Amino acid sequence: MKYKNYYKILELKSDRVSDEEIKNAYRRLAKKYHPDINPGDEAASEKFKLVNEAYQVLGSEVSKKKYDRIHNIYRVKDTIEDTKEKINWGGMSDMIGMVFGKKEQSNFENKNKSLPITGEDLESKIDITLEEAFFGTEKKLAFRTVTGDMKNISIKIPKGIRNGEKVRLAKQGKPGKNGGEPGDLYIKVEIMKNDIFEVKGFDLCMNLKLSPWEAALGTEVKVENIDSSILVNVPAGTESGETLRIANCGFWNTSTYGRGDLLLNIQIMVPKELTDTEKLLFEKLEAVSNFKAR
Repeated sequence: MKYKNYYKILELKSDRVSDEEIKNAYRRLAKKYHPDINPGDEAASEKFKLVNEAYQVLGSEVSKKKYDRIHNIYRVKDTIEDTKEKINWGGMSDMIGMVFGKKEQSNFENKNKSLPITGEDLESKIDITLEEAFFGTEKKLAFRTVTGDMKNISIKIPKGIRNGEKVRLAKQGKPGKNGGEPGDLYIKVEIMKNDIFEVKGFDLCMNLKLSPWEAALGTEVKVENIDSSILVNVPAGTESGETLRIANCGFWNTSTYGRGDLLLNIQIMVPKELTDTEKLLFEKLEAVSNFKAR
């Protein structure tokens, strides 16, 4: 099992600390990195797991004593390396044999085999629609376990989840060893392309098509947003390529519990075929208008 400095993980200045100091450090960091406070933050989730792992060891008098014996060896090793003395330490059990003798080395190897080891984490992915990401949803996922069996689970996708974010399912990973807890299962969310909307940051973008006279004269247009209908005022003289911004009608911003904006990209559509009356009106407009496009 790879050595970890649990004192550093709990941000303790030294290994000579009281049980109360260990407990206080754990409570402070567990609150800081808790998944409920940092939804979708993978780095915080990993830190939270490390903090729990460290406290599982240092919070128990028995396991702390076992750990401190290993920790002290690494502390001696680091001290010697700092002075640039070259010593071939070999593996963990070899170091214990060098310091405490072969009998203690054998005892360590036997005890280490029985230490609880948390199982490895697993990762999978799931495709969802933009609407499912916006409103939140519950999905069924079937996957094959490490034993080869098929397992069906239900996943709650929170509203406002972003493309590439992960949903953590606690204790759904590989089984632990020697009584250790199972690892976690991380489901990576991939939002499928939408025919109408595009997400940019926390804004929703869509095209708004207008006739030449609507753009020239101004109009009021009913727009079907992702969750509601909106009446949009298009000012006179609006040009193709302009963007109209409708505040607080975009995608969810989970950090502020608000929403981004809805961005309407203006596209002025010209009729490909004209009736005789329409053609005559356009010709009259051309004759009387002072507008120059070039």
